[in-house]
Amino acid sequence: MSQRIEIVVPAGLEALARTEMQRITGLRLDPVHKDGVIGATMYGALQALFQLRCVTSIYAVRRFAIPRPRALLGDEHLRAVLATIEMVRRLHPAGTFQTLFLSAAGAESSVLQRFKHELCTRLGLMPGGEDGDLLIRLRPAPDRDGWEVLVRLTPRPLATRLWRVCNREGALSGPVAYAMAVLSKPRDNDRVLNVGCGSGSLIIERLFAGPAARVVGCDTDSEALACAQQNLAAAGFSNRVELYDWDACSLPLPSASIDVVLADLPFGHLVGSHATNLTLYPALLAEAARVTRPGGRAVLISHEVRLMERLLAELPGWCVEQQLRVNLRGLYPRIFVLRRSSS
Repeated sequence: MSQRIEIVVPAGLEALARTEMQRITGLRLDPVHKDGVIGATMYGALQALFQLRCVTSIYAVRRFAIPRPRALLGDEHLRAVLATIEMVRRLHPAGTFQTLFLSAAGAESSVLQRFKHELCTRLGLMPGGEDGDLLIRLRPAPDRDGWEVLVRLTPRPLATRLWRVCNREGALSGPVAYAMAVLSKPRDNDRVLNVGCGSGSLIIERLFAGPAARVVGCDTDSEALACAQQNLAAAGFSNRVELYDWDACSLPLPSASIDVVLADLPFGHLVGSHATNLTLYPALLAEAARVTRPGGRAVLISHEVRLMERLLAELPGWCVEQQLRVNLRGLYPRIFVLRRSSS
């Protein structure tokens, strides 16, 4: 039996997400995708999709050959919607879903309010807000020939990490952090340094990407380090990471002692400022080059695209291998994949 699904990923990371998805038995991806959305058909157990880490959320898709949403209130179509929802609920322990949210253009109309009420009544759920456990989307079919009902497969987006017990404003999302870890080409003998580690997103997702010989996170913010320690404990990685109160521009590490540097650099949006970055960025890039061995890698994300491009062209030490533009809630930073040159 097959199930049509829609997979939402951070726009810009589709290629990485598709590579990760190729590991899933029974998943056949559509050859063409839209920005941030990958269509697919699943021929195996849907629970296998829950292990995907580059993914924001996944929906079961049911298409209805109807002219308008009112037809969903008919017995045949309503039973089909309920069957799709029950299929999703069976993927989880009883009681996982308590509230229902309907996302649709015109969701406040009398027809869709009645549709939502019918679903809640028959499923024994309470109406919820945008953070509702059971998220249902309704939209016109892509070819405008009918309508589609989409049911999220999980009570929370897959991007919502269970390890994030301590959250800080501006923390890097799990899927983007995992993508950066993958872009670093992780090896089990890597010595990894995450400068400005904050609440620990990059170091945690790096360890989910694979083991490492040594993982070090540093930050000058004691509250951030305490937050990172909580998240590391929740992820089960407390004994695999060293956390230090170090200045990223003056690291107490020997030269050429690190294989991989990871960093979510201040954007000047929530943290830092452009004026500060004019001094911080060149100092940080130079210090990262000092501690990284020739041939080592760095994966950095920043919204200061012009500044980064200028510095990487002017300063010795780094060769740019790749740039990826990512959509982060309306911000468009770049991920810079660098290799330490021999100069």
